[in-house]
Amino acid sequence: MEVGRLPISASQRGKLISAGYTTLSSLSSLSPSDLALDLRISENEAAEILKVASLGSRLDEPEGGRAIVNGAQTAWDMLHEDEMFPRITTSCLDLDNVLGGGINCKEVTEIGGVPGIGKTQLGIQLAVNVQIPVDYGGLGAKAIYIDTEGSFMVERVLQIAEACIEDMTECNGLLRKDFQAGQLKMHPNNILENIFYFRVCSYTEQIALTNYLDKFISEHKDVKVVIVDSVTFHFRQDFDDMALRTRLLSGIALKLMKLAKEHGLAVVLLNQVTTKYIEGSFQLTLALGDSWSHSCTNRVILYWNGNERYAYIDKSPSLRSASAPYSVTSKGIRNSASNCKRIRMM
Repeated sequence: MEVGRLPISASQRGKLISAGYTTLSSLSSLSPSDLALDLRISENEAAEILKVASLGSRLDEPEGGRAIVNGAQTAWDMLHEDEMFPRITTSCLDLDNVLGGGINCKEVTEIGGVPGIGKTQLGIQLAVNVQIPVDYGGLGAKAIYIDTEGSFMVERVLQIAEACIEDMTECNGLLRKDFQAGQLKMHPNNILENIFYFRVCSYTEQIALTNYLDKFISEHKDVKVVIVDSVTFHFRQDFDDMALRTRLLSGIALKLMKLAKEHGLAVVLLNQVTTKYIEGSFQLTLALGDSWSHSCTNRVILYWNGNERYAYIDKSPSLRSASAPYSVTSKGIRNSASNCKRIRMM
């Protein structure tokens, strides 16, 4: 059980989440004095919270505390499941190739880079492309877009949706006639209706939403991608306590990895860059430090090479390190083109 479901006051729940206590297990070994210190409340109030949490833990245990362990899954079954899941195309063939066909479901993929490199554009492209019908090699699914920076522009989503439908229309000559007519009825407005948008204005809201996603996706089982733009923004401000920040981010990462695995969907985390002192000079690196890099299955770094945008597979258990050029066009993410260059920033 999550602390957000405890029968306590909203202010108490908010204080628990802000202090990094998001699950009942995180409260199990605390004393009232320790909790009172962390939440800046009286020991009596802390004792009452721990009492309610203890009762909630007992009610949450299956069959009086006897854990249920599911049977093992063979590696062969896992491979077969992975092959059954189509990947989400980025609309850039070169980028899809280095990604093994696109963004993989059941995994967490971090995509980071400097401002203006196209992170949000790629996030919007994935939210649109996950809806490509199965007959066209897509998933025919829906998307969740979590906006922490206010950079989501619905006019741009509509533009990319229209371009996606144009691309599918051009492919009709390669498809069977018996389903062409039905698929051509797809309208850009339908694509917008299939993107669930959440605006997050603080790190406590971000934590609360992360806790809520499991319930939301259980009610909307056709969601196959969750995009967080960006995972970094609210955690780079007002954090003097780095240990607390690490604990909160670790909790978010674990929940997102579990979400991807249990619901068979792709989680895409967009990240910002920061400067780091390395070997006598300041260099650009992805934000949140080295420990955060272990929280994702795959890490993709977007950068400028001369006047051209590139994506580099920095970390992956299944993909080799490789780079691919891409462009941000009026239609969205596409193969590299000479008319889509800009000044080098990285």
